[in-house]
Amino acid sequence: MKIWAHRGCSQMYPENTLLAFEKAAQIKGLTGIELDIQLTKDGYLVVCHDERVDRTTDGIGEVRGFTLAELKKLKIDAGNGRREQIPTIEEVFDLLWGRLRENLKLNIELKNSVVSYDGMEEAIVDLVHKRGLEDCVVYSSFYALSLEKLRKLDASAELGILDGKVSDCLYKQKGACGANALHPFWRGMDLPRERLDGFTVRAYFSGHLYPEKPTGNRLDLEMLEKQGITDVILNEPEKYCR
Repeated sequence: MKIWAHRGCSQMYPENTLLAFEKAAQIKGLTGIELDIQLTKDGYLVVCHDERVDRTTDGIGEVRGFTLAELKKLKIDAGNGRREQIPTIEEVFDLLWGRLRENLKLNIELKNSVVSYDGMEEAIVDLVHKRGLEDCVVYSSFYALSLEKLRKLDASAELGILDGKVSDCLYKQKGACGANALHPFWRGMDLPRERLDGFTVRAYFSGHLYPEKPTGNRLDLEMLEKQGITDVILNEPEKYCR
């Protein structure tokens, strides 16, 4: 079973921050880090899960309504008086450069199933190619047409199609979106394992994000593997890689 950090180490540290990514990159045995990108008002790629900044920062409003300079003024409480900011994807590349050149992977989810960000696919593919990180990146999205566009931009890109149920992921994949992998919610494994043979199945998890207290429960990875899951994208990757 391969372990990915969901928005970084998002149980112990604020999600999608440089701090959460730095801590994840220090975990031995971690396969990769998952994060989310959106576009600012002035066209910069930034890392944020929600379409609005309300939940994770001290600001109010949609990500697309802010310039990068305005977003950088927003504060993310990291505890003990420490403050983080919404990072750009370039800042994440700079932070993780050494680990990405070794063996760490980056799952970049394009947050375009609710808000349509014109030009986001071109912007991220261009940046990944300029950095020479093509072999380190997996692109994912709930929006099948976005993956179709990514495939045209980069014929060899690794793509993961997101949905709640693995059957819906497979349906989208069969619809020629170009995905190599299926990315369902972990409770959405509604097909027998035999139907999933040959596919990478990266299951994502939710809940218990910083600063919520951990439950202390551990997943039965063997049970998940029997369902056909090959990778898990977890908020507490440090629990499973130690």
